[in-house]
Amino acid sequence: NVHHETGGLVHIVEQNQANYPHYCDAGQPYGCPAGQAAYYGRGPIQLSWNFNYKAAGDALGIDLLRNPYLVERDPAVAWKTGLWYWNTQSGPGTMTPHNAMVNSRGFGETIRAINGSLECNGGNPGQVQSRVDRYKQFTQILGTTPGSNLSC
Repeated sequence: NVHHETGGLVHIVEQNQANYPHYCDAGQPYGCPAGQAAYYGRGPIQLSWNFNYKAAGDALGIDLLRNPYLVERDPAVAWKTGLWYWNTQSGPGTMTPHNAMVNSRGFGETIRAINGSLECNGGNPGQVQSRVDRYKQFTQILGTTPGSNLSC
């Protein structure tokens, strides 16, 4: 998933800048103090949306709601947000990506937790297949099997 989200650890930020203004949920009581287009995807899991920046910042003790740019400017903050999401957030899924892997729910459940609302249930099968193909490559390199439930 990190490989997919970052183009092989090349991109720190979401590449489609046309999406940037869409990640502000103005209905949140705290709004979008960094600006309408400030909450685009950043970091290894591409943290996006003002509510995710708020929650990650609260958990990490960093004001990411007011300064989301820290995720792209500070590699330690970027990885902390990625690990925070992986270990604590289910996103549009039913469990965290970590729990999906350690409880044998399969790689497909990690996709659902990260980007399921956009990619799963036929939303973008090409993106899902790209993630699955890369996962299979990595498991082969590591000399292990990918398991079942690879797709969402």
